[in-house]
Amino acid sequence: MPLTTTGALTTRAARLRTAVAAFNIITLEHIEAVVAGAEAAGAPVVLQVSQNAVKFRGGHLRPLARAAVSAAERAGVPVALHLDHVQSDELLRQARDAGFSSVMYDAARLPYAENLTATQAAADWAHSQGLWIEAELGQIGGKDGRPPLDAHAPGARTDPAEARDFVARTGVDVLAVAIGSTHAMTTRTAVLDHALLERLSAELTVPLVLHGSSGVPDGELVKAVEGGIGKVNVGTALNTALTRAVRDHLGRHPETVDPRTYLADGRTAMAEEVARIIRVLGCAGASSS
Repeated sequence: MPLTTTGALTTRAARLRTAVAAFNIITLEHIEAVVAGAEAAGAPVVLQVSQNAVKFRGGHLRPLARAAVSAAERAGVPVALHLDHVQSDELLRQARDAGFSSVMYDAARLPYAENLTATQAAADWAHSQGLWIEAELGQIGGKDGRPPLDAHAPGARTDPAEARDFVARTGVDVLAVAIGSTHAMTTRTAVLDHALLERLSAELTVPLVLHGSSGVPDGELVKAVEGGIGKVNVGTALNTALTRAVRDHLGRHPETVDPRTYLADGRTAMAEEVARIIRVLGCAGASSS
């Protein structure tokens, strides 16, 4: 079916009081697995390409984007394309013509005033192109070599009053908030600050996003969605499933040289994890709602 938009999926998720699942993709196998898992669960999904994934692809956005668009057009569920954690204005400006309906502009590494200025400029440009824009406020640890922040360290939590001011002044459509999750976690041990989430939901009218969701246990994810999270970003969980399946295959078949055999196992493992996460979020069967 035709590409849909992240905005449409997030808005519908809010109406259904659930969250849309958004998965970061690196390889063609990631793309195929996310679509297959979403189809198995009967739910819409967002395919996300990060700036780091673009860097891995030699700095070229279009090859991976075109593969994602092609897969979305053949999918049996609605699929949107999102450009994630963009720090480069040059990359930001490639989004519209590559099939993306939304972009996450990441200036959270900057002091608040600089984050505000940079994000406002990015939002103005994105809106002029008909794109939704997501931003992040409140540092989430574990990314780009930064050590995970202690739960009580300054910057590890998004301040509700600051968030309200930030959204009002930048005009962003959706906000990623720091409530206790951490990027690149390989163990599901994160404990979310649900009281803070309740305050953020009360202060803000835009949808809220949870980054670093791979490290969040199922029960915490369910509670986060109930508390107002409308988009859940997942990346490392798929990489973990892929790597585990490949290692298992090669351990059982050390003579293997054809990558199709072990990549097929990895793709299946990722698809199963996609479907599982979608069902945890409560949006299975929502593709026609």
